[in-house]
Amino acid sequence: MPIRRLLLLAITLQLSISPARGDEPPVPRPNVERLFVSGEAGYGRYRIPAIYVTPKQTVLAFCEGRVKASGLTGDIDLVLRRSTDGGKTWAPLQVVADDGPNTLGNPCAVVDRSTRTVWLLFSRSLGQDTEDQIVKGTSTERTQVWITKSSDEGLTWSKPVNISAQATRPEWTWYGPGPGIGLQLPSGRLFIPAYHAVEKTGIYQVHSLSSDDHGQTWQIGGTVADETTEAQAALRADGTLVINTRNISPRDEKVLRNRVIAVSRDEGKTWTDVGRDAALTESSCQGSLLVYSGLGEGAKSRWLFTNPPGPGRRQLTLRLSYDEGRTWAKSLVIEPGSSEYSGLARLPEGEIGVLYERNTQKKYSPEIVFTKLRLSEIEGP
Repeated sequence: MPIRRLLLLAITLQLSISPARGDEPPVPRPNVERLFVSGEAGYGRYRIPAIYVTPKQTVLAFCEGRVKASGLTGDIDLVLRRSTDGGKTWAPLQVVADDGPNTLGNPCAVVDRSTRTVWLLFSRSLGQDTEDQIVKGTSTERTQVWITKSSDEGLTWSKPVNISAQATRPEWTWYGPGPGIGLQLPSGRLFIPAYHAVEKTGIYQVHSLSSDDHGQTWQIGGTVADETTEAQAALRADGTLVINTRNISPRDEKVLRNRVIAVSRDEGKTWTDVGRDAALTESSCQGSLLVYSGLGEGAKSRWLFTNPPGPGRRQLTLRLSYDEGRTWAKSLVIEPGSSEYSGLARLPEGEIGVLYERNTQKKYSPEIVFTKLRLSEIEGP
């Protein structure tokens, strides 16, 4: 048999016994810090990450600590880990808020630049009430909105206050701030994206909350669109707010759809130009949005966005925009395997910090991990 035919036969045999590339288990991203591991520190499951960098450059990593590894309701606390060296080392887990057997969730943080107060808004439901009962309005109580604050870089937190009278409406049942981060606008207004469900119809809608007195009182802004939840927002150089929301229409997570986008020219009082971003696909999951540079600092505009683009909750992807979210020029897969919710932050040394959920086990047991990368990793040389 000619040598050439022997070589071809050997290659064919090798290919026939080697697994196809698509069948190989994905290799998790290296150099990640496992900040919250399900089953550790008294919590059966951790979910819903949020990350914020304070004016003094303390990195705050929040999430839900679900005591019995439950779903969206049950005994759930809000927990935190802090880093004062840009994410190199982390302090032990601390509990920010605990309401006994009840449910605290959807953390959304914002800092007031003038007072340097860290505000954390979150939802509170009775642990005995299920999400379905709350949405339908048949629960014992409806979801409330609570707020706590820290004046010492997250070391200690005030007793939570119920602000539902300011932040909700009678026809709203289920409710969630963020989750993720809010913004402080040039006017000083504190802005929080949030979402709610409407009684009887069960329709979910994104809306906004704001405070013009340094977090002392809050008011409801405009509603974005039906069948939107879990939003994040960013500010353009001309003062326009852009909100980027999870799309739950149709209500089938196996269906690929596009993120819903809207803009506000009045600091969140009203939302217009509602549409879908053709470049940002999803199978219905939370996403994170961050202005990395270009807002009032003379630098090139760079916006960052993360989500699992679908199909399914896999391949958490970081995207980069040079035109304030109108188009997305670059992308980089952060986690190739099972990955869900995420948060973004610009770290003190200019690195990109990503706090995200991943699952590397056959049995669903998510962990929340932290990684950082240089801007050049997504921009290229």
